Amino acid sequence: MKPFGRFYLDQEKDIIVDLYREKEELSYVLRTPYHNSGNLITNLAKLCHLPVSFDEQGLKVIRGIVPCYINAYNERLYIFRLGGTKTANIFPDGTIEMKASIPAISKTLMSQTKDYRLDIEKTLIKTYILEDCKFRTDLHTHMNANLDPDVLIALGIRHQIRYPLYYIKKLGLKITPHQEALLNRRRAVSEKRFADLPLTGKYMDRKIDDNTFLNFADLMLASPENAAENIPKIRASLVVMKDGQAVFTNLEKVYLYRYVFTKGTPAEDPIVLSHPERLPDPDIRRFLEQMLEDAENPDYRDNTLFQNKLLWIARRYKRYGIRYAEISDTTLVKKGAAFDMLREVHEVMPKITRETGVLLRFLAAMRRIPLTIVKDNIPPQNYLLENLQVLQAVAIDPYVAGSDIVGEEINDIKEMQPVIREIVRIAREDPSFVVRIHAGENDSLRDNVSNSIRCVKEALGKGQKMPRMRIGHGLYTCNLKSPHGKQLIEEIRKDQVVLEFQITSNVRLNNLSTLDQHPLKQYLKAGLLCVQGTDGSALYGTDSIDEELALEKLLELTPEELRRMREAEELVYKESLSAFRRKERQREELIRKELLKEEEEKASGQTENAISSPAPGDADLWRSVLEQRLLEAGGFTCTLLSQEEKFDSVAVLKDQIQELPADRFPVILAGGSFNNDRRSTRMRPGFCRLLDELLEAADPEKVFFVVGHKLSGYEGYLVEKARERFAIYAIVPTQITAAEKRRLKKSGVNIRLSIEPSGMGLYKSFAYEIFKRRPSLLLALDGNSAGANLIQEAKNTGKKKCRTFVNVHSRMLAQKAETLQGYITFVDEDTPVSELLPYLP
Repeated sequence: MKPFGRFYLDQEKDIIVDLYREKEELSYVLRTPYHNSGNLITNLAKLCHLPVSFDEQGLKVIRGIVPCYINAYNERLYIFRLGGTKTANIFPDGTIEMKASIPAISKTLMSQTKDYRLDIEKTLIKTYILEDCKFRTDLHTHMNANLDPDVLIALGIRHQIRYPLYYIKKLGLKITPHQEALLNRRRAVSEKRFADLPLTGKYMDRKIDDNTFLNFADLMLASPENAAENIPKIRASLVVMKDGQAVFTNLEKVYLYRYVFTKGTPAEDPIVLSHPERLPDPDIRRFLEQMLEDAENPDYRDNTLFQNKLLWIARRYKRYGIRYAEISDTTLVKKGAAFDMLREVHEVMPKITRETGVLLRFLAAMRRIPLTIVKDNIPPQNYLLENLQVLQAVAIDPYVAGSDIVGEEINDIKEMQPVIREIVRIAREDPSFVVRIHAGENDSLRDNVSNSIRCVKEALGKGQKMPRMRIGHGLYTCNLKSPHGKQLIEEIRKDQVVLEFQITSNVRLNNLSTLDQHPLKQYLKAGLLCVQGTDGSALYGTDSIDEELALEKLLELTPEELRRMREAEELVYKESLSAFRRKERQREELIRKELLKEEEEKASGQTENAISSPAPGDADLWRSVLEQRLLEAGGFTCTLLSQEEKFDSVAVLKDQIQELPADRFPVILAGGSFNNDRRSTRMRPGFCRLLDELLEAADPEKVFFVVGHKLSGYEGYLVEKARERFAIYAIVPTQITAAEKRRLKKSGVNIRLSIEPSGMGLYKSFAYEIFKRRPSLLLALDGNSAGANLIQEAKNTGKKKCRTFVNVHSRMLAQKAETLQGYITFVDEDTPVSELLPYLP
C-alpha cells in the first residue's frame, strides 16, 4: 500500500506510526526500530492489549485499523487511539493533529524491563496544560544539550563541519565509493602525521581515525539513499542511550558525539549547498532550508556556528513558550574563549531577542572534578584558579547571570568549600549574581544540599547578604521529616534558596527509578521556591512542555502546586530581567569610560600607530574592559579540600598492580565499596553462608573475584575467606585514604587501577574492564547510587552477558532491580548457591 503519513509518539522519533490508506480504509503499523531489546514495543502492546506481529526484517510491530468518524460538521476524520486514549486526529488531506504522547520517562522505563509497571494514564499523556500554570522559563539547562539532533544535523550541513572517520566507522555509516577513496587517502596522510607517537594497535587507529575527516555536508547530500540510512544512526548518537536508563559515562560519550556539531570545525573542502530537497528527512530538510534563508538575512548572514546555535536554541524556546533561560556553560571560565564567546553573544543576541522574544543568559560553570573521558584534554592542576580568575572578569557582563558547579556528584561538596568561598566573594560586587550548585542528584551524598547552603553562608563577608542561591536537582537529602530535615527546610525558606527540578534527566541518568519518592510535593507544601528546568532537554528526548506534563502526571502535581512553581519562576524572572537591564547600563558606562581613555591616550600620542588605527568599536572596548579585569583578578586560594589525606594509588600500590586474567571467569562482589562513607554494610549470616558455599563450589583455576577498593563488609569477608585459594582483584581509584592504603596492602589482593579519582566513579571501570569485554557474574549485596550504577552498567554495556543477582533487602539496589525485571535475579538469606552455579564455568 502507498504510505499516507507518519507521526511519532515521542520526541526522539523512536515510536513510529506509519499510516497507509487503501480506498477509504486507513491502517497503521507501529514500530520501534531503534530499540534493540524489543521491550518497548512489547510492553506498549501489553499495556494497550494489542497483538504483536513481525515485519519483513523480523522486528516486532503492532498493526491495526484506524476507524473513520463523522464529526458534528459532517466532516470525515480518523481517530487513532491507544489503550482507550485518543492519541491523534488524522484528516483525509493528510493533516495529523496530535492529542497525546509518551514522555521520555515512561519510554525509558518501558524499554529496560520485561515487566513494565506504570499504567496507561502515566504512559500516554494528554498534551494540554492550563494556561495559568504554563512555565515560561528554563532555569536549569546546559549549552550543548539544548538542540534536537535534527537541528544539529542541519547545522552540520549548513556550516559544512568536519566529521571524523572514527564516528563513521563507529556508527556504521554508509559512504559512497568516492568518499571511501577520499577517506583512504586522507587516512594515509594522518598515519604519517602520527607515526612517531608512542601508540600502538587500537589506540593508534583511534588517533588516526579521529583526525581523518569528511565534509559532513557531502556525507549527507551526496547520496539520498545513504542519508536515509545514516540519519537515524547519527540521530541516536546525539541522545542518551535508548534501551534503558543511562549512567554518567553514557552522558559523557553523548557529549563527545555532540561536540563534533556544537564545536564543529569547518571542512577544508566546502561544497555548494544546493538541492536541500534531496535530504530524505522532512524535518532536517525544513531546518536546513531555513538556515539557508538566514544566510541571506542581514541580521544572520555572518553568523558563526555558535551564533546559529543561540538562534536555534531561542527559536526552540519560542516554540514551547519559553521567554527566558539561563544556560550553564564551562566556556565562560576559560581564558580567551570566554571573551570570544561573549563577543559573539553581544553581536547576535539582541537580534535574536528581537525576533523570538527570548532572552538567553548564562551561568559560568566550573567542574567539580575534571572530565576523565577526554584523554587528550586534561586540564592543568590549577584549572580552578584559572576558572575563578576568568569568572571574576566576566561576572560584570549583562549576559552572565552567575556561576554554577557542575559534573557528576561523586565528591562531598565540602571539598569545594575554598572555591565556593571565592565565588561568594565575587558575588559581593553584584547582589543579583546567581550562585548555583548541582547537589542532591544521587543518594550517595545526602548532605550535599545542606552542606552547599552552609558553605555559601560561611563564606559571606561582613555585612554581605545571602546571594541568589539555587540548588540544581535537590532530589536527595536527609529525611525531610526528621529534625535535621525540618531544619534544612527552614534554612532553605529563610535564605530564599531556589530548588530546581528536572525529572526526565533524573530518570534517564539512573538517579531516579521510583517516582513516588520524589520530594517536590513536600517542598511545595513547605512553601519553598521550586522551579522547573530541563537539564538540556534535547539530550533526554524531552522539552519544557513535556517536562511540565511529566511533573503534573507522573508526580501528580495539582494545578495549585504548578501555580506555586509558576510564581517562583516569575520571581526569578523579574529579578533576572532587572539585573540584566542594570548591567547593560553599567556596561555602556564602562565602554564610554574606556573610549574616553582611548581618546586621551591617542591625543597624548601614547597609543602606538595612533594615526592609522581605526576607532575601536563597542566589542573591542568591552573586551579591553574584561581583559583588564582579568589582569587585576587575584588573591584566590582554591585548592580542593579533602576530608583526609589522600595517597597516589600508583605510588603506594605499585607492587600489587596486575592485569585481570584473561583465561578465567570474573565474579564481581558489591558489598561494601559501593556505599558512601557514612553508610556501613551490616552483614547478614545467610549471605555469609552463601559466599562460603560459593567459594567451596567454585574452581580457582576457572574463576577469579573482583571487588571494590574499601575491602569492607561482604568484600572484606570474601577476601579473608578466599585469598589463599582464589585470585582476588580490587579495582582502585587514583586516590585512596590512609585506611584504604593499609587495608589494601595488608590484604595482598591484586590491584587494577582505575582512571577515576573517586570510589563512587569506579562503576565505570568495572563496565570498561569487565562488562564490555567478557561474560561475568555480579553479586550485588549492598550499596546505594554507585551500586545502582554498577547494576545498570552490567545490563547496559554487557556485550557479553553479565548474570546479575541482587540482595532483595538492600533498599536502593532492590529499587533499581525492580526496574530491570527480566534481567535481574533477587537473592535473600535463604537462596541456595545452586542458583548461582549454573552461570559459572
